[in-house]
Amino acid sequence: MENKEKKRLNTNSNVYTIIYAVIIVVVVAFLLAFVSRSLADKQNANVALDKKKQILYALNIRHLSDEQATEKYNEVVKNDAILNIEGQWTDAEGKVIDNPSEGNDKSGFLLNSSDFKADKLAVFICQVDGKQKFVVPVYGMGLWGPISGYLALNDDMRTIYGAYFNHEGETAGLGAEIKDNEQWQAQFKDKHIFAADNDGEIALAVMKKVDDTATQVDVVTGATLTSDGVSQMLKEGLSKYMKFIKNNEGGK
Repeated sequence: MENKEKKRLNTNSNVYTIIYAVIIVVVVAFLLAFVSRSLADKQNANVALDKKKQILYALNIRHLSDEQATEKYNEVVKNDAILNIEGQWTDAEGKVIDNPSEGNDKSGFLLNSSDFKADKLAVFICQVDGKQKFVVPVYGMGLWGPISGYLALNDDMRTIYGAYFNHEGETAGLGAEIKDNEQWQAQFKDKHIFAADNDGEIALAVMKKVDDTATQVDVVTGATLTSDGVSQMLKEGLSKYMKFIKNNEGGK
């Protein structure tokens, strides 16, 4: 009786290598998908918390713990509304309404830069020390990538109460100062949106040489191009809110 050698899998063959690689890729992909799905709720919560903190920073409310920030946000942000291009309040479906409904993370809070570009605008109606403030987001481009920010307007709709700016890839110590430098951001407080002789065009700007201290802020040292991006972002962003500003200026 002939002895038959058992056929063994050739671990040096190309077929074995391909099958092994496919199995590893499938297993790793499954594990990554599982982990991502498991952490999705926590990641979304962290993103929402960061957004709430940025809005509070624009209201000059800083240095709070996560729990304190959530509590303070719920206290000061009374409504998050959506505006259309005509500066009118709308609901989530874009229908015009008389007043935004209460709920500070239900509608405008969910909007992003893509909505902003499509003229679907968020505005956060706030109460700070008994006075009404309006926080609006702005989006633009810095030297190395997207930049964004929040501006808090006083109820006269002509002056800035506070500002906060963020970035995705500016140089640490230079362009990144738009996010990291509180003193630079503090310069925006009490600045005017319009020039004294022209209320039809946004005058708020970041300038290398400040000619009008009422409307202009110094550039970030060593980051002229990023500062120019902030200036352009302010002009284009606030211009989108022009009709809303005009409809409500003077505390109407």
